[in-house]
Amino acid sequence: MSAVGADLPDAVLFACRMNAVRSPMAAALMRRYFAGRVYVESAGVHSGEIDPFAVAAMEEIGIDMSGHAPRTLAELHDTLFDLIVTLAPEAHHQALELTRAMAVKVEYWPTIDPTHAAGNREQRLQAYRAVRDELIRRIKERFSWRPGPSV
Repeated sequence: MSAVGADLPDAVLFACRMNAVRSPMAAALMRRYFAGRVYVESAGVHSGEIDPFAVAAMEEIGIDMSGHAPRTLAELHDTLFDLIVTLAPEAHHQALELTRAMAVKVEYWPTIDPTHAAGNREQRLQAYRAVRDELIRRIKERFSWRPGPSV
């Protein structure tokens, strides 16, 4: 049986199209589950603005993303990551281009873009919740997260 987090990289970058929904959500979740154990960043292919529905979906589980300032992959100061997780096809292509001459593992986690959801506020928010919950599942599974002892 492997140790919890045995395959835990030292530094992870989550990348999506605009760094406004999926990648900042994933980075915030990774920080929650592996606080102090992994350096985590997020970036996008294009610049954007933080999405208020993403902020609301994360607030529901006690994570404040309201101060997130989206940035592009080109704006990253540190590119020494052990793993880049891409959440959109465009980000995956860009990550592969950036890492051609680097020893960096790149994984693609196809993730629905909830910004295309239609309907009333609650229906749209439900699309963001679904993305959040899928990211939680993927992060816990990929990095072998197990809850710690109760206090």
